[in-house]
Amino acid sequence: MSEQLGQPIRYFLPDADLAELISTFYIADLPVAHFDELERADRPQFRLRLNNSPGEYHFANGLVCEAWGATIIGPTTAPVRAICHGPVYVCGMGFMPGGWATLMGPEADKFTDRALPAHELFGDWIYEVAQAIADADCDLVRLGMLQKLAREMMRRGDPAPLWFTRTVDQWLMANLSPQIEDLVAATGMSARSVERMTKRFYGVSPKILARKYRALRAASALARGVKLDDAALAEAFYDQSHLIREVKRFAGVTPGQLAKPSAYTTATTEGRNRLRGQVSPLITDT
Repeated sequence: MSEQLGQPIRYFLPDADLAELISTFYIADLPVAHFDELERADRPQFRLRLNNSPGEYHFANGLVCEAWGATIIGPTTAPVRAICHGPVYVCGMGFMPGGWATLMGPEADKFTDRALPAHELFGDWIYEVAQAIADADCDLVRLGMLQKLAREMMRRGDPAPLWFTRTVDQWLMANLSPQIEDLVAATGMSARSVERMTKRFYGVSPKILARKYRALRAASALARGVKLDDAALAEAFYDQSHLIREVKRFAGVTPGQLAKPSAYTTATTEGRNRLRGQVSPLITDT
């Protein structure tokens, strides 16, 4: 585990047996009086609150969910407003599509843009895990507990067909504007079956999924200093106005705001950048 002393948000790689199920583990310790930030459209998350600070998630569809002591957040199609009334001390993991489908089963797509208390799936023992992690004396011990928890969570469902998520991920990475007919051809399935499985694994249709990752990759590039009129970005959108609208739609900010990130956004960006070259670009570049 790399040294991350002093970092308010620490990201860690999963062990090899979890690499296609979990994107990263993370621990956030933000000593703020009040936290109120927009989180970009994202992968599903599992979060444990390690202190007593209450909070809530405001989804773009109008749904407001409590930030329970253990919370499962489904894949999101728009930015989510995350609020914490006191210091933020949480840990968690991001789910890869295969991990999400394994955890939630055939009805995984019903949890898009919403959150639910994890004890409904696992029982109250999950809070004992949260307390044990909070009481641990270092991140290395906490990470070991999170890895063990992830394996326990994955055992509750039937393994998902990872060939499909590998195919979709390759499709998303191959082009800034991936075409749906290329995905259908790559899977050898009917367009209807591809749409059904994509919704289950990723929470949205292939069309929305392609828009989401195109916008998030553009937002990530702009945050790294790429110009709006860069050739690759220009070719991926109809025009500059289209790029700005899509980035705002999925990342929650304009390109101008990306140049002046909040301390929280800076911490998350720097944390993901430290993983560059060690995980899929779909994780580090979105």
